[in-house]
Amino acid sequence: MTLREALAQAAALGVARIDAQLLLLHVLGREGDRAWLLAHDDDALGAQAEEKFRALCRRRLDDEPVAYLTGRKEFFGLPLAVDARVLVPRPDTETIVEWALELLRDMPAPRVLDLGTGSGAIALAIQHARRDAQVEAVDRSAEALEVAQANARRLGLPVRFRQASWLDGAGTYDLIASNPPYIRSDDGHLASLRHEPREALVAGPDGLDDLRAIANAAPAHLRPGGWLMLEHGWDQAEAVRGLLAAAGFAEPASRCDLAGIARCSGGRRLELG
Repeated sequence: MTLREALAQAAALGVARIDAQLLLLHVLGREGDRAWLLAHDDDALGAQAEEKFRALCRRRLDDEPVAYLTGRKEFFGLPLAVDARVLVPRPDTETIVEWALELLRDMPAPRVLDLGTGSGAIALAIQHARRDAQVEAVDRSAEALEVAQANARRLGLPVRFRQASWLDGAGTYDLIASNPPYIRSDDGHLASLRHEPREALVAGPDGLDDLRAIANAAPAHLRPGGWLMLEHGWDQAEAVRGLLAAAGFAEPASRCDLAGIARCSGGRRLELG
């Protein structure tokens, strides 16, 4: 069987072409090199590699994320190791990193906190871009922290990790960022996300439980003028801006992802006096 034939079989099964390509490259040990795959599609696929590829395709058809199958996901230019202990980092979350870096641009040695760090994506991206920043990351899951710490070690980034529930035991920061759970407990999309940790996805009947808790607790942990930034669902921007305003934040605003959907909102703690 050639590589082209293997991809055609995967397509016939219903595996998306890009997913099949990524899985085949993983099997061949050529992660992400799609140009090579296109140039070598007449190459033969050995029997052992063929069986491994078919097994991965079957798992993908069961909605298991490609990132779990390959053990890798790129986020903000950083190759992160991921598995079922953490959510797969999404491109949407890069929006909050870009916004945070804008706000931190003229701030020397800023103190930054990433709440619910998971794989470490937000904290590591900020630390990589701002080597002078003092970045701390927390997660209530010890298993998630193991993944994040391993990523930090491999990337050589000095993020400090701590196990905690949201702002428990936190200090004072210039910026707090979070991608918390925000899916409603009755959301029909949860079935397709069943391989990812439910506790990192679901936040009560309206999806706002954790967003509300963070917004209410954050002012006590921000320096005057400091910012809180929250990722949220595609239809929650107005509600989250309302939470920020109710918690006393000034200038509540939202930022859109590349699809033009408002996916993160933030507000500034009022200056004293």
